[in-house]
Amino acid sequence: MGKVAIGIDVGGTGIKAALVDVKKGELVSERIRVETPTGGRPNEIAEVVKKLVATLDPKGSAAAIGICFPAVVQHGVTKSAANISKEWIGLDADSLFTKLIGKPVHLINDADAAGVAEMKFGVGRKLKGLVMMTTLGTGIGTALFVDGRLVPNTELGHIEIDGTDYETKAAYSAKERENLTWQDWAKRLQIYYTKLEDLFTPDLFVVGGGVSKEHEDFLPLLKLRTEIVPAKLKNTAGIIGAAMVALKSSK
Repeated sequence: MGKVAIGIDVGGTGIKAALVDVKKGELVSERIRVETPTGGRPNEIAEVVKKLVATLDPKGSAAAIGICFPAVVQHGVTKSAANISKEWIGLDADSLFTKLIGKPVHLINDADAAGVAEMKFGVGRKLKGLVMMTTLGTGIGTALFVDGRLVPNTELGHIEIDGTDYETKAAYSAKERENLTWQDWAKRLQIYYTKLEDLFTPDLFVVGGGVSKEHEDFLPLLKLRTEIVPAKLKNTAGIIGAAMVALKSSK
């Protein structure tokens, strides 16, 4: 299993995991999903991840273990916490998971992980210039790439517009919570993406997250200067990217 790694995607509501062929950018096992423990506390999430690893790789032969996480991750330390317990802030999460699982574990910001996979195996492949990946889900994650190189931990979902942290208005969870139509939600996305355009003038927007599979319901409603396209890898991108970064970090 030299090119097979475990990718785990920790979210505010669910934790998904699979074995990944890192060379091909494909899942080579069933994708397992379990509920995120209520409150999202470190030890409880770590125990769930340990069980997922044991289920996917009972012989311990995977080349690496990577976790994409809803936080700024700097040198293995989670510096923020979105939709999970604030106990993660300032925690050496790499060490927490590594100690519990007994093998090196590497964390990366969830949107960064999705972006890494999409730039290697998806619509961003071989693209130059400034590419912005956005993931629409419980929050809004962002990943910024310049000529294919990641600028980590951008967290542009939290841009303030009209005095509001705008992911609270434009994330997919806001559409569900407020029972918005696609048209009404698209109006909010229009404001959000126009702001990003004004600040960064990107060459391409890539939209990921689970809702990206329904892109025909909302992307055509946006009127932007920048081309905006759905992610190719959809909701598996985080798992694939986490496995890719973990394998690279283990070398």
